[in-house]
Amino acid sequence: MNPKILIIGACGQIGSELTYKLRALYGEEKVIASDISYSNIDIVNSGIFEIVDAQDYAAIKICVEKHRINTIYLMAAILSATGEKYPMKAWDLNMNSLFHVLNLAKAKFIKKVFWPSSIAVYGTTTPKENTPQYTVMEPSTVYGITKQVGERWCEYYHNKYGVDVRSLRYPGIISWKTLPGGGTTDYAIEIYHKAITEKKYECFLNENTELPMMFMDDAIKATVDIMSAKDEDVKIRSSYNLAGISFTPKEQAESIKHQISDFTITYKPDFRQDIADSWPKSIDDSCAREDWNWKHDFSLEQITKEMLTQLGEKYKKA
Repeated sequence: MNPKILIIGACGQIGSELTYKLRALYGEEKVIASDISYSNIDIVNSGIFEIVDAQDYAAIKICVEKHRINTIYLMAAILSATGEKYPMKAWDLNMNSLFHVLNLAKAKFIKKVFWPSSIAVYGTTTPKENTPQYTVMEPSTVYGITKQVGERWCEYYHNKYGVDVRSLRYPGIISWKTLPGGGTTDYAIEIYHKAITEKKYECFLNENTELPMMFMDDAIKATVDIMSAKDEDVKIRSSYNLAGISFTPKEQAESIKHQISDFTITYKPDFRQDIADSWPKSIDDSCAREDWNWKHDFSLEQITKEMLTQLGEKYKKA
């Protein structure tokens, strides 16, 4: 299938970089970026852009018909930490937007859907080490609840209506191009900004909180890979476990000190510590590796080198 793509939530952290990647792969005219506002001017000015409210079925349908869209990447969501402050708002956005897109696919207006899940689907009763693909899921956050429910609906729409929906359980995503979006793993990005601008950082998690993380380049590659995989190779239609590396704030700080020797870190855990404590320490993503040959590229040292180099250049230009 020759894709004509709509990205909903294109101004966000993952959505923006996904937009650039898909335009590089398929051509600027084949990828329509959309969001609820003009919040990312670079994305707005980089190609075709539409204002689309992810909770407005009619608006999405109009955009789909106008541009003859056959593939939607639904990247709009309220993340974990923000979702705890605005639980009903998070529920409404995260669930309504998914139903709208799934129903468009059910009605044959589009042919393929990507929807991101998250390690937030897990909870305190989930095995922490090498969390398996199939295991106990009792999420403790609104964000996690919406992702768990969303997974079940994705699989239901695939089994019941033949919807070609594909999904990944993203770990924490690290990127230098955009600022964090209100997630519990935001510290892993903030720490690099503070290392360059202040040479110190106060972390909102404790030093030994180990969490699964991934460099943005790997997350984008995984997203492109699963969407370009043969239909028969995508054997899981709820969501695939996805892993890169796992590390603690202390280990991340040490990797920074290798390049900025006078960098210091302190710890002041807040409400996000409870969220982090409910999540896995490491992920078993063997199903993704076996089914569609997923593999990650970036180690912690490579991430730190890339982040400090790119952010250093960015702050020099500012």
